Amino acid sequence: MRQKPVTMVDFSTSLQDAKEDRSFVMALARGLEILRAFKPQDGMLSNQEISSRTGIPKPTVSRLTYTLTKLGYLQYSDRMERYQLGTGVLALGYSSLASMGLRQTARPLMQELADFSGASVSLGSRDRLSVVYLEHCQGGHALTLRLQVGSRVPVATTGIGRALLAALPQDERDYLMDHLRRRAGKEWSTVRAGVERAVAQYQELGYCTSTGEWEEEVNAVGVPLALDDGSDIVAFNCGGPSFRLPTDRIHEEIGPRLVELVATVRSRLSTGEVA
Repeated sequence: MRQKPVTMVDFSTSLQDAKEDRSFVMALARGLEILRAFKPQDGMLSNQEISSRTGIPKPTVSRLTYTLTKLGYLQYSDRMERYQLGTGVLALGYSSLASMGLRQTARPLMQELADFSGASVSLGSRDRLSVVYLEHCQGGHALTLRLQVGSRVPVATTGIGRALLAALPQDERDYLMDHLRRRAGKEWSTVRAGVERAVAQYQELGYCTSTGEWEEEVNAVGVPLALDDGSDIVAFNCGGPSFRLPTDRIHEEIGPRLVELVATVRSRLSTGEVA
């Protein structure tokens, strides 16, 4: 039996539309939405808090958290009457990361650039309107960004996020821009201008920048990499304090070196070479 084409449901608001799809399992989607409700900075969450974050009715949340606890994806504290992510989720995450030859190939090159720049070099993939860090290397200086594997940054205002947007086909980028518009509100004109500028930079230079637009006094440059197997688009960035990565240094040194890094990773992946 031929499998029907799959289009990713990117946003929880789209779950209502997904009810029209007879092949779409709503219970599974809601269970995954519950796992997504937990953020790195969270401690434990109650059923009510999970319901508020996901928009799923509390009775449904209660049944799903019970099931996820039984399966080891959540842990429940009787004393606190709250849940936290369980070791099952951790095992899935590490299995996913371990299966990525991309990380093993890229890491020594990333560390070399981090040491050269005195900044941070990261590898990330898009999750909805955020970028999740899959690998992260620090330079030797103390004043670098406090980020790590699993950290999330916004897709619209960061160098790494803009690189991911710039590499998308126009229709997919338009789809995401529509959702970014809804989230940005009054800031939309600024957000849109930044993304459009980044797309133009990428088309001309092979990289795109964010200079003080995510965090004040933080500059970054990003370069995308479309994996040959068609599974995903990832991106690399180099970011740090603006006094260490002024715009002239980004354009003269760091941007071209990051483009070269990505080209080397692509070449090594295509030949099966791992450093």
